[in-house]
Amino acid sequence: MAKRGGFPGGMGMPGNMNNLMKQAQRMQRQMEEGQKELETKEFSAKAGGGAVEVVVTGKKELVKVTLSEEAVDPEDIETLQDMIMAAANEALRQAEEANNELMGKMTGGLGGLGGGLPF
Repeated sequence: MAKRGGFPGGMGMPGNMNNLMKQAQRMQRQMEEGQKELETKEFSAKAGGGAVEVVVTGKKELVKVTLSEEAVDPEDIETLQDMIMAAANEALRQAEEANNELMGKMTGGLGGLGGGLPF
């Protein structure tokens, strides 16, 4: 009597599927570890020739703003605001770039999955 349906090799997962599941679990653990490490990193950026410095975490939270006395001109608040914004945006860009790099490392080996499927 012939077997109907299922995978060849009896009960349980076939070897390739089992290996794929183990690899996916390992990649998930590595991703979680990398994400935790990234969240504790700090990224800083300066603007106005160093008059303003902003520090953000990998979680994209602003943790520090440092202003030099020369940057604080009551007659020109707009320039100070622009420098803070420029430094903050650059620090956030660095954090995002580090996150994208981590994701690229983790997903780099998955390029073949799904390739060639019609949808």
